[in-house]
Amino acid sequence: MLLGNLISLTSNFSSVVAPYDASFDVFSVLNQTIGLPGHSWEFGAASIALLELYSPHLSEYASSAFPLPASIPDSTPALAAGRDWITFAPPPNSLSDGDGAVGDPASLGPVAYLLGQRHPAYLKHAREELHYLLTGAPRWANGAISHRVSVPELWADFIFMAPPFIAYYGAATRDAQILQIAYEQCGLYREVLQSRGGGAWMHIVGPENADAGLWSTGNAWAASGMARVLAATMHAPFVEKDKAAIRALTGWIKEILDAVMEALPDSNGLVRNYIDDGSLWFGDTSGSALFAAVAYRVAVLRPKVFGEAYIEWADGMRRVIASHVDGNGIAGPAVNPLNWSDRNPVMTGSPEGQSFVLMMYAAWRDCVNVGVSSLAGDVSEALDNVTLHGVVLAGRLTTIFIVESSWVPLC
Repeated sequence: MLLGNLISLTSNFSSVVAPYDASFDVFSVLNQTIGLPGHSWEFGAASIALLELYSPHLSEYASSAFPLPASIPDSTPALAAGRDWITFAPPPNSLSDGDGAVGDPASLGPVAYLLGQRHPAYLKHAREELHYLLTGAPRWANGAISHRVSVPELWADFIFMAPPFIAYYGAATRDAQILQIAYEQCGLYREVLQSRGGGAWMHIVGPENADAGLWSTGNAWAASGMARVLAATMHAPFVEKDKAAIRALTGWIKEILDAVMEALPDSNGLVRNYIDDGSLWFGDTSGSALFAAVAYRVAVLRPKVFGEAYIEWADGMRRVIASHVDGNGIAGPAVNPLNWSDRNPVMTGSPEGQSFVLMMYAAWRDCVNVGVSSLAGDVSEALDNVTLHGVVLAGRLTTIFIVESSWVPLC
């Protein structure tokens, strides 16, 4: 597999990708991340983790992300992953088999769009996926795009899957209207899913899979998705930024983070699987890691709102997560991603949870790089523009770019 060979080679350049000691082996986590996914949203989450870890300058979190570079090598790890993981079919499965989901295939949209800059078929299917989201998918009564194909149904998970792709496409193509739709969808989902007391969101509202509980990972999906939409809105190549969207998204993310930070953790300090069930649930590494990632990201994007308390909370959670990553790179206990009400935690590796740990590391690294977070660990010497030439992968000669550019400002 091209991707596996590529990751094996790039792990030799840990000082570029993982310059700071997080007290766990980032590349062991990475190996699990690329080996465990089997569903569309898991591929999507892993592709975003690879993008943020290896190619931060292509992520919406980079202030210089848009317009995109004129040339993006296929050997970029997230793109190599995309070529392995993306499959073409008619909508709603334009990029992957969504198994009845509207949003899940769209989680691969940013990487498909990037691949499409060199390969027209990927651009064609990325556009088909976007067109289906905007014009073909079922809608809730308020206009929110359904997460399911069969009936209108809203899942907090959707906010990570579809709006960031819509926003990335809008920013990359300089289409302010499409970018606006991503923000609006976040607001429409919040109208329905936010719990009666405000703050955290219910997991699912709809006729088939209703779950009124405040599921940790669902809220983390939502907060992370809105952080990505916020970043795309702030970094889109428009002279006039959408200040109303920036203020609103900032507030919506804060509502969720504040609710999580105020909730009772488990005895190890992890966020519980359901944050509204007190001591009834185990602590979950998956949601906990993604919340930490979000806190780091928004502390860089909106430092006047997300100050020292958020950094301290994220730093503490990162250290707790590190103590729950075993020698094989598996984070646990983790919620069963196929049955969120399962009282038995997964200890053999959650595909999405592994990606969240990588996102947490990348977010912390980038936060340290711009001086927002203090460093807790050793620093390896940073290398810029490291390239291996003429490496043979999968029987063919190719050029591997370990990191296509030096670290870029993210604020």
